[in-house]
Amino acid sequence: MKKLKILMSGGGTGGHIFPAIAIAQEIQKRFPDAEFLFIGANGKMEMEKVPQAGFKIVGLNIAGFNRGNMMKNLSLPFKIFSSLKNAKSTIKNFNPDFAVGTGGFASAPSLFMASRLGIPYFLQEQNSLPGKTNQFLAKKAKAVFTAYPKMGHFFPETTTHYLGNPIRENIITGLKDTKEAKTKMGLDPEKLCILSVGGSLGSKTLNDAWLQNLENLKQLDVQLIWQTGKTEYNDLSKNESIIKHQLSIILKEFISDMALAYSAADIIVSRAGAIAISELAVASKPLILVPFPYAAEDHQTKNAMSLVENDAAKMITDKEMPEKFWNVLTEIIDNETLRSDLANHLKKLGKPEATKEIVDEILKTVLK
Repeated sequence: MKKLKILMSGGGTGGHIFPAIAIAQEIQKRFPDAEFLFIGANGKMEMEKVPQAGFKIVGLNIAGFNRGNMMKNLSLPFKIFSSLKNAKSTIKNFNPDFAVGTGGFASAPSLFMASRLGIPYFLQEQNSLPGKTNQFLAKKAKAVFTAYPKMGHFFPETTTHYLGNPIRENIITGLKDTKEAKTKMGLDPEKLCILSVGGSLGSKTLNDAWLQNLENLKQLDVQLIWQTGKTEYNDLSKNESIIKHQLSIILKEFISDMALAYSAADIIVSRAGAIAISELAVASKPLILVPFPYAAEDHQTKNAMSLVENDAAKMITDKEMPEKFWNVLTEIIDNETLRSDLANHLKKLGKPEATKEIVDEILKTVLK
């Protein structure tokens, strides 16, 4: 059999990048000599994360529609035209057997050009409400893989497969006993631990909530693993109030070993990105979701609601955080039965085999 060549495209946020990397790694496991090329957007985090995972990437000068600054959209038609042109020449030179897109700015021109060049492609949609681009691209896709059921009203019924989101394999294999994980992180194994995750870029809302409740944390004598994100890490690491509480707080800009952090947590507070939710369902810990309100088409709220409706998480909106956060958190801390129920309901929604099943379906189609 000839060496497989696979084009991957997805980026902008970890929610698009990590599924693409997970799919590529699963194919690589089965075909070690397969050749991969990622197409991303210049200046976005995929240009750093994809090479770190050991894959080649080419960047396009593409950006999304800017609702905050309309003047920035004047250059958008030129960016789209140059991206389509660059995507076409990149794909022609690489000549892949098939392409996989996981969303993000660069995915649209890449898959559109793949289609024009007669290359079969597959889509992986992480959210419960897909974007318009994926709905358009789905019409010619060989298959669309979704993380939520009942997506037939967005995508063609016959080619849509509800298999879950691909998550990093080390999340599945790296989960440990809670006390063991706490000890490994230098925490007290007997004390309750909360993990706060603000997404790959961090969350000002979550950071502000913890700052406002440092004294409450101290009085309850609970531990906190606090992922701040890049923007606010320097300021928070020098904050005198936090330094005073440092015995019970682990402050991190970015958590590289998420499996260990998930394992150490008794309760998790998180944004509601699709991949975060998929990882959290596999980790199966009591969960408070605070959806990012400015996500495209408010998809994080819709993702969170799909868990709330299954009694698998509590949700607090950004606006509600100042008055509701501590009350909801203490309700979970004080109620062991509630913690157990939330974790068990969440576990039922986990799909740890998603990556393998997606790759099975892709290979079944392309290796006929």
